[in-house]
Amino acid sequence: MSEDILSEAEFAALVALDTPTVCNALEIVAPNRRAVGFTTKQLVCPRPGLPPIVGYARTARMRAMTPALPEAVDRIAYYEYVAAGADGAQSKTPRIIVIEDLDSSPGFGAFWGEVNTNIHKAIGCLGVITNGSIRDLDDCAEGFQMLAGNVGPSHAHVHITDFGGDIIVHGMAVSSGDLIHADQHGAVIIPHEVARDVPAAAAQIAAREAIVLNACKAQGAGIAEVKAALSKAAEYH
Repeated sequence: MSEDILSEAEFAALVALDTPTVCNALEIVAPNRRAVGFTTKQLVCPRPGLPPIVGYARTARMRAMTPALPEAVDRIAYYEYVAAGADGAQSKTPRIIVIEDLDSSPGFGAFWGEVNTNIHKAIGCLGVITNGSIRDLDDCAEGFQMLAGNVGPSHAHVHITDFGGDIIVHGMAVSSGDLIHADQHGAVIIPHEVARDVPAAAAQIAAREAIVLNACKAQGAGIAEVKAALSKAAEYH
């Protein structure tokens, strides 16, 4: 992956799109991904006004309902894994943390609050996606995006059980190093081999939609105008 990391300009082109638009574009550039690779349940997003985040996944699993076992993962080892980034070294590439809460009642205890959002922001992370809970909403790191299963008050016995493996969060199967796009709507994995094609596909879709939307918003628009616009959009290349 390291030799093919996206450039700053390529990241910026993806950040300029919202996540639903990215999903639409993937239907063109990776049609086999039409019904897979995105979150399928609503996530709490306390910061809907933040711009989309795009980064390489760092994965982990956690529990909070029971105390950590003696052989539990060392928290520092986990932070070092996160800091390493997708290229395996201390990295400046943007990262997004995806953590699966394994508890029978996910979100019983929050891993994410004032301290961990600031730690993760300091080591290069843009935000978190989890089926677990978040807390300390007013004190979390500035600009750090959070998509979570719920909001809760306590961290209970929260601890990392393992990291770097394959996980599933709200229907989205994620591997360490996957390229993820997320905003207030949810998250989607962008196959790296088509990532550079997404902005152009999104522009093509926007142009088609503009034909229909402009016709619908025109004064006096009715079924005849809608039908004509749909026909024109279908012929657009």
